[in-house]
Amino acid sequence: MLFRRLFFLMIVFCYFLHSEESLDNPKTHRVFQFENEHVRVWKTVIMPHQPLKMHRHDCARVIVGLKGGSLTKIEETGETSELVFESGKAYWLNEDPPNTLHGDVNESNEPIEVMVIEIK
Repeated sequence: MLFRRLFFLMIVFCYFLHSEESLDNPKTHRVFQFENEHVRVWKTVIMPHQPLKMHRHDCARVIVGLKGGSLTKIEETGETSELVFESGKAYWLNEDPPNTLHGDVNESNEPIEVMVIEIK
């Protein structure tokens, strides 16, 4: 009985913790998870109609869709492509070509959440 109560309280706490994160960060943002000599990990939340600023990835990475959706990837040159991340699926992305930058925009009405595991 005590275990069930503790489990229930843990679930409620996690729900409110997640809800507070959404309220405290209504803008597109990254949440650092951890880093070691092998990987750097962060969660990215891309809010509707908000861009991720121009950036690059110097390392290959795994992207895990937590709350999937489609992003428009915009290269410095203006070229665009679509990135689709399904919830619960993992994707491999190579490092970006040298001297290039890109931005990403969520053009939907729902936030997109991904976990990024960058391989060092």
